Amino acid sequence: MNNVRLVLIGGGTCSGKTTIARAIGMRLNDLKTVIISHDNYYKDLAHLSHEARAKVNFDHPDSIDSEYLLSDLKQMLAGVAVDMPDYDFATHCRIEGKTCVADADVIILEGIFALYYPELRALSDLKIYVDTDSDLRLARRMQRDIVDRGRNPESVLDQYLQTVKPSHEAFIEPTKKNADVIIPGDREFDKVLYMLNGYLLYELMAGIKNRR
Repeated sequence: MNNVRLVLIGGGTCSGKTTIARAIGMRLNDLKTVIISHDNYYKDLAHLSHEARAKVNFDHPDSIDSEYLLSDLKQMLAGVAVDMPDYDFATHCRIEGKTCVADADVIILEGIFALYYPELRALSDLKIYVDTDSDLRLARRMQRDIVDRGRNPESVLDQYLQTVKPSHEAFIEPTKKNADVIIPGDREFDKVLYMLNGYLLYELMAGIKNRR
């Protein structure tokens, strides 16, 4: 039986999901740990005009190609090599990726909808929700989109109010109930990571596949 463990990390936009995923991975330094984002699996919008692409709600679960994501994850969990796609947020098009995942011990999938899809949760061994104050998340998003993605403050705030905030309340916040562990994303979480590290090591060494 394959012994790969799948950890899901969900939570709102800019809640700290990637930071916590990397922190877990660093503590599992004796294991082959792969961190992936479901952002790589946004649907390819190359068939739409640029104007139509800009109107798509990327904070809705339907914006993710969940079938493609699940297919790749099942292969990764079976130890099969998978060439992950990448996503160009400037053009909203899927592009050829540079990451190949094979023979991992632990796969960490992070994203706002990581705890949303029932089929994905069924594959997982540990489900984490990062709970961060909405004002802090907005401040982080403003900085990210302006500095890293070249957006202007007005467009970032307009998108937040029109789609990000309503979608968070409708689709993401409710997934907190699906989590095994809730981590506050605005404070130190070393003790929680220590416990998670111990749990994953125990699961791997004991060879127990406890699907939730």
